Amino acid sequence: MSNRVTPEVHEEVELMADPYANQTNGHEPGQGDIIGAGEPTGGIGLCGWILTAFSWFIVICTFPLSLCVCIKVVQEYERAVIFRLGRLLTGGAKGPGIFFVLPCIESYTKVDLRTVSFDVPPQEILTKDSVTVSVDAVVYYRVNNATISIANVEDANGSTRLLAQTTLRNVLGTKNLAEILSDREGISHHMQSSLDEATDPWGIKVERVEVKDVRLPVQLQRAMAAEAEAAREARAKVIAAQGENNASRALKEAADTLSESPTALQLRYLQTLNTISAEKNSTIIFPLPIDLLSSMVARKK
Repeated sequence: MSNRVTPEVHEEVELMADPYANQTNGHEPGQGDIIGAGEPTGGIGLCGWILTAFSWFIVICTFPLSLCVCIKVVQEYERAVIFRLGRLLTGGAKGPGIFFVLPCIESYTKVDLRTVSFDVPPQEILTKDSVTVSVDAVVYYRVNNATISIANVEDANGSTRLLAQTTLRNVLGTKNLAEILSDREGISHHMQSSLDEATDPWGIKVERVEVKDVRLPVQLQRAMAAEAEAAREARAKVIAAQGENNASRALKEAADTLSESPTALQLRYLQTLNTISAEKNSTIIFPLPIDLLSSMVARKK
């Protein structure tokens, strides 16, 4: 029994550990993600080793004063990318906390990992149905990989801003005006996925894109207002015509019902008189049947 249970336990432990097997501190990249990482190198060379030894010699000779220069601190939301003699150090970015920098031969760059937001300037865009509109948006992004954002692109923040402007123009250029006004959520999602895919080699993660405002030309606004007013008037006329049609059918049914019984017509006359007298009118018009008048005329003759 123990020989059968043990492999299952080990298999379950391996499956639970697999999702975390490839993760490293700060989500740093492999060497294949950095530009030039796959090229063969000859190491730092003899001169590099001499400079490294000389740097350590200076640190030891000036100890403990050298600690003020060599020890650096980065915040919880920051990472430090270190270069030694122009080469990226293995192990990825350092931080958060304390790290050691050799004087003269090592330099470092701090990278902020917090989410950054910026406004995309208003873009004059020609839509698919040849309408010129002015659209602006806001983009939220953060540095997902500090090492790649420094080694693969000169200015990751500026490049992301420029790419957001061109992506906004390209995406909205394929939409009609009605789609831009009604489907902002879909446009924002499309822009977010396009930007995230394009900035992934730069170590940037685009979290959210929102279309802020769509400005239409004044003449187009007047034309759309006139079109909407005409549509409302047309609907009002259709509704009034339908009401007249229903009223005429109801009157026809009432006339058919009254024609079946003369007494019902007299009761309707009395009801009309009651309604007129309730309004305190000085003149009361009493309708007389034409049949009655015709019979009186025939008697006189």
